[in-house]
Amino acid sequence: MSLKRKIALNLSIAFSLLFGIVMVVIYMSFNDFRRDEFRERFRQRLEFTTHFISKSKNFEEEAPIFFNENSDNILLNETILIFNARKELIYSTIKDRNVSWDNSLLQELDEKKVIYSEKTVPEIYAALRTIKGQNYYILTKAFDTNGKSKLAYLKYLLITAYVMSTLLIGFFSYYFMGQFLRPLEELNKEISEVTAHKLTTQIPVQQSNDEISVLANSFNTMIIRLNDVFQSQKDFTASASHEIRTPITRMAFQLENLIKLEQHSPDTLSSLKQILQDVYQLSDLTNSLLLLTKFDKENIQSLYEEVRIDEVIFESFEIVEKSYPNLKMDFLISEDTSENAFLTINGIQSLLDIVFINLLKNAAIYSYDTRADVLITETASEVKIDVISHGDTIPAEEQAKLFEAFARGSNAQNISGSGLGLRIVKRILEYHGARIIYSSPSTNTNKFSVIFKK
Repeated sequence: MSLKRKIALNLSIAFSLLFGIVMVVIYMSFNDFRRDEFRERFRQRLEFTTHFISKSKNFEEEAPIFFNENSDNILLNETILIFNARKELIYSTIKDRNVSWDNSLLQELDEKKVIYSEKTVPEIYAALRTIKGQNYYILTKAFDTNGKSKLAYLKYLLITAYVMSTLLIGFFSYYFMGQFLRPLEELNKEISEVTAHKLTTQIPVQQSNDEISVLANSFNTMIIRLNDVFQSQKDFTASASHEIRTPITRMAFQLENLIKLEQHSPDTLSSLKQILQDVYQLSDLTNSLLLLTKFDKENIQSLYEEVRIDEVIFESFEIVEKSYPNLKMDFLISEDTSENAFLTINGIQSLLDIVFINLLKNAAIYSYDTRADVLITETASEVKIDVISHGDTIPAEEQAKLFEAFARGSNAQNISGSGLGLRIVKRILEYHGARIIYSSPSTNTNKFSVIFKK
């Protein structure tokens, strides 16, 4: 989840929870207000009835007319029951059905004098009043239809407002976060375009003191320092490789002349040949490093050309054969390769030569029979080259470090080498968008598979 969405989501949740709490408080407060108002209406109605009883001359005769003319429309289905001191019903507004009441309620009135019950349906407000020296039990029952309808309508409004507000808060939070973070997105876009080939490119900085401008300035400072380090490293590698080539070439030439002389003993001649091989290996390593300093991973594709992979393999074999004349190569094209295959890839031939020179040289050094089997398979999506040799295999626990710098397997302990060959191979293949895989399909069989995307 992006930072913009995360902030917008958190803001929406926070405001929605806060707004929801406010809605609940409003609803509960209004419900309390409705209940208090309805109770006050009850009380006023009871006081009104008490006043009528105290003023009337003939209560039983005047009551029907009085209550019909003064019925409270707000108290829906209002029922009034009046009892005398002996708890006998002396008047009821109910005329069309039998009247029933709770005697325990009348008993409770003797102690509490006033009782209000909102849990019953309908609600009840009862009181014990002494009028003209006589006790009267007055019970009033009614539904708060008006208040309940207002409460239901408020509930509907609050839910609707909550849903609409939540959606609007989510939308505006996402929109405004997008506006606030747009400079950061632009900065991210600028940073993503900075590569090792474009380290001199500076990020545009706004004339402000906000955090994004400070971050852009810090990044530009870091880019300058990185560019200095990379340039120094690149210049050192190129200069060192170039300066080393001349004495190495001179050493190789002098060793070749010494080997041609016939007065050397067998041991001396063997040592000279071994030294010459080491010099050749050092020369190859130097040439590889010098070539790699000329290319950057980001701009190398602009230098691609169409290369026939079979020609690269044969040229590499001829180079390796000069140092290892006993090396044999069995070159095959897989039956799975289509008849219209061209065996071509896009790349830089000088770098691809280094790849297969190293692989064939490993086959010559580490195989029992100084033999390499090369199998090419081309499909619609890729070109695969398998370089197979027979010798001591690499243990499974060492295969993970096989392509690391200066890593050498246990099968190479008594064989000279720099431990950089396969690392250089992998780096060149990464430049070409290809990959290399090591496997051991059978006992004493080493297979390196180089896979190029079409």
